[in-house]
Amino acid sequence: MIISEEQRLAVAELRRHLDSKVEPIVVEYRDRFIPKEQMVAIVRDLVPFGLIAAPFAEEQGGMGLEWETHLRLYEEVVYTSADVAGPILINAVGADLLLRHGSAAQVRRYIPGVLAGELMLCVCISEPDVGSDVSAVSTRARRDGDHFVINGEKTWITNGGYADLAVVTARTSDEPRAGLTHFLVDRTEHGFESREIHKIALNSQSTAQLFFTDVRVPAENMLGNEGDGLRNTLQVFEVARLHVAMWALGIGRRAMDEAIRYAQNRVQHGKPIAGHQLIAAKLAEMATEIDAARLLIMRGAQLIQAGRRADKECAMAKWYATEIALKAARDALQIHGGNGVTREFLVEKLVREALVIPIPDGTTEIQKLLIARSLTGVSAFS
Repeated sequence: MIISEEQRLAVAELRRHLDSKVEPIVVEYRDRFIPKEQMVAIVRDLVPFGLIAAPFAEEQGGMGLEWETHLRLYEEVVYTSADVAGPILINAVGADLLLRHGSAAQVRRYIPGVLAGELMLCVCISEPDVGSDVSAVSTRARRDGDHFVINGEKTWITNGGYADLAVVTARTSDEPRAGLTHFLVDRTEHGFESREIHKIALNSQSTAQLFFTDVRVPAENMLGNEGDGLRNTLQVFEVARLHVAMWALGIGRRAMDEAIRYAQNRVQHGKPIAGHQLIAAKLAEMATEIDAARLLIMRGAQLIQAGRRADKECAMAKWYATEIALKAARDALQIHGGNGVTREFLVEKLVREALVIPIPDGTTEIQKLLIARSLTGVSAFS
């Protein structure tokens, strides 16, 4: 895919900043939690390069660029740090949700801080007993005069520990599909608690459980119309899945580059191992599959930019990119041999990260069911 001169320059400028300013920080915090103040500072410094704000209209506080440009920039952030990429993903997806469905007052109050990287946001859907089936959400929002009282627990919430603002999917009626509504819950004004989840990887950023206990929010904090929560969630999944796909691609591309460098320098049987046919084949497969994944992602971005539905195309991109990233990371470790399993080399961390990425925003298996439904018109879901 041809990259424009404007995109090339934007990517090159961002790459210089990431290499000089961000890489040293993420190396220091490898597998250690980056405190909120430090993460906010990192994200805020990325904003002038187009992160978060690039695809949104200038009158909304954005930069008026294409989703394709935003995702190319996002790829570079992931290449440096999948952990730093997490908060950017959530702020971008959350901003899209707010701009699509928020009232003028909500947009005026929250969007400037979100796009500036100064206000951390999280999107709360998953629960201990609710994963892919969004319609099964049990967190309850009970009407009490001009307020709603929210009770429930959310889990696997990216940015949850950092979040100043939570977009909470809650049940306002017992209707399975028409009973879900979004609410904006401000941590300072309304209060909620969070607890970090420790994982196999991506522990430098926040993934948390969130607890809402008799949290009172004004009815005016409803995001969109009552009962539209499921429909609006499914719509924003398209943007989220493209970001997760690019999250994976950045990891896979970094793994490939680490493997290339190692294969050029590691000598066995009298020559660099890059000259051995089996190693060369692995590198060729990595490069081809990563480029194919990028094409799928950019097709989805172009459809979203044009205002067209892209659920099938985004599901394809998410499935393919996350799985080939895992394959690339695994092959990169294999090329490193015994060195690959040591902390001295980056690939062991990349493998752990790649193992996580096929799960968020619908597993690979769920993406295949979505694709099949769009092809046949027959749903595997009840």
